[in-house]
Amino acid sequence: TVIPARGGSKGIPKKNIRFIAGKPLLAYAIQCSLESSYNMDVVISSDEEEIQNIARRFGAYVIERPAALADDKITLDPVIYHATARMEEVKQTHYDVVITLQPTSPLLSSKTLDDAIRFFIQNEYDTVLSGVNDPRLSWRMEDGICLPNYKKRLNRQYLPKELKETGAFVITHRKHVTPESRFGPRVSVFEVPECEAGDIDTPQDWLIAQYALQKKNILIRLEGYPQIGMGHIYRGLRLAESFIEHNLLYVISSQSQLGIQKLEQSHYPYHVIENDEDFFVCLDQFQADVVINDILDTTIPYMQRLKKTGVRIINFEDLGDGHTLADAVINALYEKSERAPNLYWGDKYYLIRDEFLLAQPRSFHDKVEEILVIFGGTDPNYLTRKTVQALKRLVKEHNLHSTIILGMGYQNAAEIRKITADFPNNFNVVQDVKMMTEYMGKADIAISSQGRTMLELVAMNVPTILMAQNERETTHAFGSLENGFLNLGLGRDADVSLIYETIKWLMHCPAVRKNMCAQMSKKDLTKGAARVKQIILGENEV
Repeated sequence: TVIPARGGSKGIPKKNIRFIAGKPLLAYAIQCSLESSYNMDVVISSDEEEIQNIARRFGAYVIERPAALADDKITLDPVIYHATARMEEVKQTHYDVVITLQPTSPLLSSKTLDDAIRFFIQNEYDTVLSGVNDPRLSWRMEDGICLPNYKKRLNRQYLPKELKETGAFVITHRKHVTPESRFGPRVSVFEVPECEAGDIDTPQDWLIAQYALQKKNILIRLEGYPQIGMGHIYRGLRLAESFIEHNLLYVISSQSQLGIQKLEQSHYPYHVIENDEDFFVCLDQFQADVVINDILDTTIPYMQRLKKTGVRIINFEDLGDGHTLADAVINALYEKSERAPNLYWGDKYYLIRDEFLLAQPRSFHDKVEEILVIFGGTDPNYLTRKTVQALKRLVKEHNLHSTIILGMGYQNAAEIRKITADFPNNFNVVQDVKMMTEYMGKADIAISSQGRTMLELVAMNVPTILMAQNERETTHAFGSLENGFLNLGLGRDADVSLIYETIKWLMHCPAVRKNMCAQMSKKDLTKGAARVKQIILGENEV
């Protein structure tokens, strides 16, 4: 493999030895070649001593390029021929195949290079060069008139394949490498993945390549089923919005059918597993840099095994024995209960969805006109039913309207619609809402469970009555009067009369509701995503 690396770059001065994502640009081409499964000599042809020194440090041979071949008007053909001939003299051998590998294609992987070499050998081509499929609706000029290069306008994915040279590599038989050419009569183009097709010629190209080289493989393990709710799934999807520039893979167990359904709708890649063994196989295949566990409590054996893989480990809402082995544990719904450098407590680390960053909170009204009922994605204790029964008594006494939001996993939607059927003007029952702010922004009071929804209600300044779905939710310390909530504790212990009396009392206490709104307005949840992203990537953790 010959890597031509001239010293006189003008577009980006000292381009070949300038550091990009932690290494000199030249190093990527050298390492790509050396990591190939094919046994190849890797040589740098250069006229500059600094380039030659760096090439040697990364394991390449160096052929000093004569001044006559270092001019920017010289084509690569005589350069590659010179380096090949000199290496044959040095190594006292004759090469069968010569590969030109450009240092300006740092995204090219050794796997793709190997695939191209295999393609070259198996199909008996004289020359194979790299290309990327780049179909476009293009036009040409003829006699001053614009004419289309296509017969029919189609969406890009339906256009015929159009391979554009990337310049990453040229693979050719030695007999066709001459001072005038590197191409034999039988030429083909090997399609490289679009993510590896970048070629650096301009500062903008450099920035794009640097961005791509800094990508991490982030594996998110999560669960979502009636017993634990859908909060983990929604948080995992929110993370995807923050990590658009990285490669994500969700891993979820087969028992999480609701979670699988939501991931399927999201169009993000996911893998279904049966047990921890499946998980570790997936982890190895994905070559993860970061693992995010959103599966509640972890055990020490699981975390010890995960730690041995060398990945960075981030856990959410982990109160188990294994949390001490994580690089970071983020508990947004809990107040600080222990001090440790890897623990991040409190609402400042809450991942609010983008729609809440744009929404306008409802202004305060003395009179309550709209009540919102929302108990998460599954409501396993059917708190919605008890609350609706309490509201039926209220709507008989007051001209109220209530919106009942049922999550995608709620099992008895027909029952709720039947209960409210006698009051069609007072109840609106909706399921699996996409834009939650449209409903929260109209509410004067909300009745909710004690999970992530309560923070969304804070963002919208909605005075809220909380009922926890389970004992774990009761430990979510954010759900306190200090943050604008009336907390009734475990929902299964609250009867219809208590719910009715609490709503009625809050309706008739505008001063209390106004104070609850004031407490909520003190919270700034807009920076949580940025903080969590820094923690996950290990950048300036605060």
